[in-house]
Amino acid sequence: MARLICSECGKSYKNSYTLKVHMRIHTGEKPFVCKTCGKGFAQKTSLNAHEKTHIQEKPYMCVVCRKGFAAAEYLVNHMRSHTGERPFTCRICQKTFSWRTSLSRHEKTHRKEKQFCCVICEKKFAGAASLKRHTTSCH
Repeated sequence: MARLICSECGKSYKNSYTLKVHMRIHTGEKPFVCKTCGKGFAQKTSLNAHEKTHIQEKPYMCVVCRKGFAAAEYLVNHMRSHTGERPFTCRICQKTFSWRTSLSRHEKTHRKEKQFCCVICEKKFAGAASLKRHTTSCH
């Protein structure tokens, strides 16, 4: 059986549906939208877990800070704030991130034209926020 390859990162998938769902990481597409708050999600399962946050029941409790979560997935993600774990790595520059969404946002900076230029050192940035952060910390 032929495997389908992601043109962005090289990961392979058994069928076109799983490749399509995977591609949402790269495109930022979020077709599943919460009816309560309007937040979008790439997968239906993520929307289902999120919708539980709008109810009071939060059975998954952080043993460090006692914060409650509606879904086990959210608690796992939250624990990274205590452990410092950064399991998501940029395949271009090797920078690491705690959140898949942060990695996805970062990877887009490698594809964008860097149109924001520092007037002091002429270093270029993909976004205005990055330029401002650079100016504040370096100059």
